[in-house]
Amino acid sequence: MIHSIAVHLQTHCSISLSGLFFPRPATTLFRRLFSRVVCCSNMGKRSRQRQKKQNGGRDDRDNAGWGAGYADIVKENKLFEHYYKEQGLVPEEEFEQFMEAMREPLPATIRITGYKSHAKEILHCLKEKYFKDIQELEIDGQMIEAPQPLSWYPDEQAWHTNMSRKIIRKSPLLEKFHQFLVSETESGNISRQEAVSMIPPLLLKIEPHHKILDMCAAPGSKTAQLIEMLHSDMDVPFPEGFVIANDVDNKRCYLLVHQAKRLNSPCIMVVNHDASCIPTLQIDADGKKDILLYDRVLCDVPCSGDGTMRKNIDVWKKWTTSNSLHLHGLQLRIAVRGVEQLAVGGRMVYSTCSLNPIEDEAVIAALLEKSEGALELADASADLPGLKWMPGVTSWKLMTKEGQWYSDWTEVPSSRHTQIRPTMFPPKNPEKVASMHLERCMRILPHHQNTGGFFVAVLVKKAPMPWNKRYPKLRKDASSSSAAQAGVSPAASSPADTPCPIPEGNQEEVDGGSPGGKVDGEAEREAPPGASLVQETGTKQEAVCGPPPSKKMKLFGYKEDPFVFLTEDDPVFTAIESFYDLSPDFPKLNVLTRTHEGKKRHLYMVSKELRNVLLNNSERMKVINTGVKVWSRNSDGEEFGCAFRLAQEGIYTLQPYIRSRIIGVSMEDIKVLLTQENPFLSKLENDAHTQAKQMGMGSIVLKYIPNPNNTTEPQCPIQLCGWRGKTSIRAFVPRNERFHYLRMLGVEVFRDKQGLGQKRRDGVKEGKEDDDAEKVAEEEEGALEENEAELELENSDKNGSSEPKIDCGNKESS
Repeated sequence: MIHSIAVHLQTHCSISLSGLFFPRPATTLFRRLFSRVVCCSNMGKRSRQRQKKQNGGRDDRDNAGWGAGYADIVKENKLFEHYYKEQGLVPEEEFEQFMEAMREPLPATIRITGYKSHAKEILHCLKEKYFKDIQELEIDGQMIEAPQPLSWYPDEQAWHTNMSRKIIRKSPLLEKFHQFLVSETESGNISRQEAVSMIPPLLLKIEPHHKILDMCAAPGSKTAQLIEMLHSDMDVPFPEGFVIANDVDNKRCYLLVHQAKRLNSPCIMVVNHDASCIPTLQIDADGKKDILLYDRVLCDVPCSGDGTMRKNIDVWKKWTTSNSLHLHGLQLRIAVRGVEQLAVGGRMVYSTCSLNPIEDEAVIAALLEKSEGALELADASADLPGLKWMPGVTSWKLMTKEGQWYSDWTEVPSSRHTQIRPTMFPPKNPEKVASMHLERCMRILPHHQNTGGFFVAVLVKKAPMPWNKRYPKLRKDASSSSAAQAGVSPAASSPADTPCPIPEGNQEEVDGGSPGGKVDGEAEREAPPGASLVQETGTKQEAVCGPPPSKKMKLFGYKEDPFVFLTEDDPVFTAIESFYDLSPDFPKLNVLTRTHEGKKRHLYMVSKELRNVLLNNSERMKVINTGVKVWSRNSDGEEFGCAFRLAQEGIYTLQPYIRSRIIGVSMEDIKVLLTQENPFLSKLENDAHTQAKQMGMGSIVLKYIPNPNNTTEPQCPIQLCGWRGKTSIRAFVPRNERFHYLRMLGVEVFRDKQGLGQKRRDGVKEGKEDDDAEKVAEEEEGALEENEAELELENSDKNGSSEPKIDCGNKESS
């Protein structure tokens, strides 16, 4: 109709749209009208044509199996096959089997977080409820095998199945299992991680007191394993060790934060630096400044990724030998920086998801040659019984993308010296090669245990690196002024000494053999006897070892909120200490906030060792995130004696120091609290009801202690944050954790495809409780917004959501 009016006006009424006869506003109106009609007409035609094509494509996909849906990528790369045949990494009789495995989709693998005290309960739930339903299941003509434990992973904590991730996500028969995986993953109890990716942390042999550096940590699955190993004893809220997880990509650091925050540890710090020149950090040790050296270093370097072809299909068409040539130098620089930061006696694991010896044995051989005996390849063959692997090779060749082969540096023309370096070739001296024991490297091939391809080597540091033995010249550095704020220390205001060694090929090593001509912090630590790090002079100046002061570190990416530690006499502790009756040994100095000014919205806790690192290196490193949230401000709580309520994330860290506001609850009490939004106190069993009636309104801890004599109940302690109202009580637990605890108690919460909550309960009373459990499933739609606020990604006050309005006596739930 609009089109007819416009045409009529223009053809029969002689109305010009150029503005000759009508005033400008009318002309503009008609011009826009006419343009929109023409545009809509064309768009409608194109849209119908596109829809017709899309419908045809969708019908084709619907009629196909689960594996269809996109144009098939040809899993063929002649250059790849030729290269690896020539290298001889795979036995000749197994090569066809190797290539067939590379073309098959990668099995799905999951790992149960080991440090959680209820890991055994999760394993029991998986075995008895979900794995039994999967047995002898057929989907699209494919028999689904029941998940099996990885033979080499301890305590059956890792499982794999032949189901692809696509089938798990989309098959209606597996929807319940998929929802379980998603929910438990978000609550930090299960990690979906590739099998070979689990190997490096196991070979590090982590103990709770170890200081660990993860150099290239994102996306964080290996970092999560390291954190779990630190917390092997859940009765110790603050292990002596910690993990510093680094990544060069600022955006990927936030993915790393999300992974780490699922584990609620006060012993993890995420930083953003180039791993090849990650700064040397200082700490206070017995009243003196010392250099931080790590007991364990994980060096999972960037690589060409040809071991991931089973899941990253693009690698098939993009693979070329030039990828490894471009990455070799960076990998070697990162490895060198890693061993420099490693303490004598410590272990470093070097790993890649590449099978190429240029990225694997060549880097290890160059590193061992430069170490002059300071490093040794450890024999890890007995560390993971059941794991199949091929020993490292001692000879390999190099090929350009044009197909030209070189077996020695002398054969490389000078025009290619910028792309090809001497360190890419194996050492010439047979005795030197034999002394390196490169056969101790481990290469995992896909067809041996139905995994991805992987390379790993374990290095032990026997002595200081040779370029760190020379005692450097002293430089006098006037003591810097200290900031009044508790969050800054005198050391933090000193310039960052961040050398960036570049051990490339046989380039000349200047200044006493130090790569790049600089001496890193290890030299300060490992000076000869009789040379002190800090010498008092008559003018109270310090003589500090190290390179000249460098320029102030440039920070990229988002500007983070500050990390401000509270003092012991901070006014915020007065009400908290009284309300929760904190024990005298509560470490107040470990509490921090993320703002210098205004009200403190959230309070976080870190371990004593991480506090030491933070205070002494505020200008040396860019910290993205650290600490676990333990308290959140709640304005409704002020009238009851404390403006801060407990946060579920930090309850296992904080609870050992709380001596009041604790209600002991039974298994049935927890079911009521997690399935009803605001149950009356009378809904609790007699013991918990009596305790609650004697307690004033405000934030509380709901604590379940297992009964070892009743094995039908969960044998893991459960601690929940809650709120005691005037006549009701409520649990403050994030949605996915709520579902997790219900599953541990035998309640299954399931949401069907239409978004309607469904529930099946084992051994629970019928009646109104069933309706309440069903309501929990409907919370998936977002009914409890305050619980979702607990799942914030960033540990930052500026991103905090407003506090929930809690029943405080003014309103009662019916």
